[in-house]
Amino acid sequence: MSADAEAPAETRVHPSAVVEDGAVLGRGVSIGPFCHVGPEVSLGDGVELVSHVVVAGRTDIGARTRIFPFASIGHPPQDLKYRGEANRLAVGSDCLIREGVTMNPGTAGGGLETVVGDGCAFLANSHVGHDCRVGNRVVFSNNVMLAGHCQVGDFAILGGGAAVIQFARVGAHAFVGGLSGLENDLIPYGMAMGNRAYLSGLNIIGLQRRGFSREDIHTLRRAYRLLFAQEGTLMERVEDVAEEFEQHPIVQEILAFIREGGKRSVCIPREAPGPA
Repeated sequence: MSADAEAPAETRVHPSAVVEDGAVLGRGVSIGPFCHVGPEVSLGDGVELVSHVVVAGRTDIGARTRIFPFASIGHPPQDLKYRGEANRLAVGSDCLIREGVTMNPGTAGGGLETVVGDGCAFLANSHVGHDCRVGNRVVFSNNVMLAGHCQVGDFAILGGGAAVIQFARVGAHAFVGGLSGLENDLIPYGMAMGNRAYLSGLNIIGLQRRGFSREDIHTLRRAYRLLFAQEGTLMERVEDVAEEFEQHPIVQEILAFIREGGKRSVCIPREAPGPA
């Protein structure tokens, strides 16, 4: 390895940017024109603030994350009960945060922490509310609104203009259609559409793109039809499906999500499902 390769990457701060004393900047950080970085902010190696970005509060940004103009990251939560308690926002590595995105730290009512995973993409003007937990490789299209205390699983995709009510859960590999208003929990691998959103099937295209086998997809389809049939209660059907698909971990993941429960009901189809 050459001496140049061993040398720390250069950190670049534009003369018009303001970096408060106490901020921690990793190797190779790039801070563009008219950015403002607060005194309790930590920027990981290779983070880039393109321009006009404000990062405030006790906020940690993971390595190689790129943040575009007019994003507001880490300002106080938009909760009228917030009284200035010490809180935190943690954003993972390799995220893409586009223009006008807002992310808020936590509140006393939700653990005082908002967490975003690695490799996520937040397109223009999307919002992550206080006390949310967002997994890895999640995609928010433009103008997605995630209210406080929500959970979003790995690889979930939320279409443009989708709105998710506070305390709702979106399972891993799920898809919320554009302009949908989700007021219930969306199962892993599920797809929700409409305002108010209903369960419209499984996210088959997403599963195919991520390399799930035909056998796994076929198994999910069979389990889905049984789980949301009209006979019996949902919890009765959960137990029936659990027994029949005992050896299928992807089905058990859905059942665990339903059993865990939350403050919202489970999003269901408008009528008995046909092929998922």
